[in-house]
Amino acid sequence: MTDDREDEPTLLMSLAGSLWFPLLFFFGFLICYMLPFHSPAPHDVRVAVSPPAVAQKLGPALDQQAPGAFEVIPVKDASAARKKILNREAVAAYSVEGPAQATLYIAKADGTFLEQAATSTFTAVAKQGGQAVRTVELVPTAKGDLTGTGLFYLAMAWNIAPYIAVMMLMRAVTVSRRAKVLTLAAMGAFMAVVGFYVALAMDVVPNDPVAIAYGFLITQAVAQFTYGLVPFVRQFIPGVAITLFVLLSIPSSGGAIPYQLVPGFFRALHPVMPLGNLLDALHGVFYFDYQGLLRPTLVLCGWAAAGFALVGAGAYLQHRKAAQAEAGAAPEEEVVEDPTFEAPLPHPVSPAHHEHFGDVIPGLVGTVRTTPGEPVADALVTVLATGGRQLMRTRTDDEGRYAAAGLPEDFVTVLLLARGHTPAVARVLLTAGRTHRQDFVIDTPVHGAHPA
Repeated sequence: MTDDREDEPTLLMSLAGSLWFPLLFFFGFLICYMLPFHSPAPHDVRVAVSPPAVAQKLGPALDQQAPGAFEVIPVKDASAARKKILNREAVAAYSVEGPAQATLYIAKADGTFLEQAATSTFTAVAKQGGQAVRTVELVPTAKGDLTGTGLFYLAMAWNIAPYIAVMMLMRAVTVSRRAKVLTLAAMGAFMAVVGFYVALAMDVVPNDPVAIAYGFLITQAVAQFTYGLVPFVRQFIPGVAITLFVLLSIPSSGGAIPYQLVPGFFRALHPVMPLGNLLDALHGVFYFDYQGLLRPTLVLCGWAAAGFALVGAGAYLQHRKAAQAEAGAAPEEEVVEDPTFEAPLPHPVSPAHHEHFGDVIPGLVGTVRTTPGEPVADALVTVLATGGRQLMRTRTDDEGRYAAAGLPEDFVTVLLLARGHTPAVARVLLTAGRTHRQDFVIDTPVHGAHPA
C-alpha cells in the first residue's frame, strides 16, 4: 500500500511552483506600495529662498522643525528664485519682499502633493514672521490634467503594455527571435504615437510631439530588456519583470506621489529606473522648456541598449547549442537547468492544426508509421527535458500523428512506445521561430509479440 506521505514533498513543490507568483504580488504590494505611500513626507525638497539673510535664518529653523525635509538654496532676489524653479533646480521658491509681504512660487507640474507640502509649510513660515503670503503658480499642468497625475497614467501605459507584449509573444513558438524583436519595436512605435495623440485629445498633455520619441524609448527599454532576460531567468521571467517594472518602478517614479515624499530606498531608485526617467523627461519636454533631459535620455537609451545586448547574448547561446547538436556533442552543464519559462506549460495539442487565429501553434509535431508506411495509432509519445524530467505525454491519433506545444527552447528527448514494437527515441533541439518535426518509422509488428 502506498503511503500518502511519500507524495507530500512533490505536492509541496507543486504548490510552491504555482503560488510563488501571486505571493510575489501580495508581498510586493505590501512592501512597495503600502510602505512608501501610506504616510508621504518631504525629504530633501529643494526650495530657493531670497534674500540670503532670510535663507540663512530659515534653513536651521526648518531643520529643527522637520529634519531633512527641506534643502534651502539662498538666492539674491525673487527673479533668481523663479529661475531656480524654471531651470528645475528647485521645486518651490520663497521670497520675502518686505516686513509684511512674502511670495511663494510653486510648480504644479512637479506634483500636486509636493505643491501642497510646500504651500502648507511656507504659509506657516510667513504667518510666524507676521507676513501675508501670496502664491504664484509658475508651471501649471495641462488643462485636462487637473490633479497632475494624467501624465503618469500615460507613462504607465507605455511602461506596462510592452511587458505584457513580451509575455504574449512567448506563446508564439513559431515566430523567430528576430521577428519578435522587430514586432516589439513596431508595437512600441504604435503605442508611442497613439498614446500621445489620445492624451493630447484629452488635454492631458501639451502639444509637443517630441514626447513620442520618449514614449518609444521606454517601450523598447521595457520590452527588449524583458525579452532579453528570458533565456537567463527562464521560468522566473514574469516575477523578475514585474518586480523591475511594476513593484520597484512605480513607487520610485514620482508619478503617483513625488519621489521626494517616499522613503530613501525608492528615492535612490528614481534616477536609474525607466519609468521615473520617462516622467522626468516628459516634464522637461512639456513644462520646463527642455531643461534636464540629458540624464533621462541616457538612462532610457541605456536600458534599451542593455535589452538588445541581452537578446544578442541569448541568440549566441542558442546558436552554440545548435552547433553542438549538429556536431553530436553533449550540451554544456548549464542547460540542465529547468528551461521552462513560458505559459502555457508543455501540453499536447491537436495534430490536425489548421492555423486558425488564436489557435496554439505546436512546437513539435510528427508521425509514427511502420516500414510499409502504415500509421501507428495509440502509440505513447513522451517528451523529456535534458535532465530526464517528464515534460508531457500524448498518444498518436488514428493517422499516427502527434503534436505538442509550450515546450522549452532547448534540447528535449522524444520517447516512443508502441504495442508490439521496439521502443524508439530521438533527441531534438527546439528553437524559436519554427515547428520541429520528429517522425518515427518502426518495424512491422511480429505476430504474437508482447506489448512494449
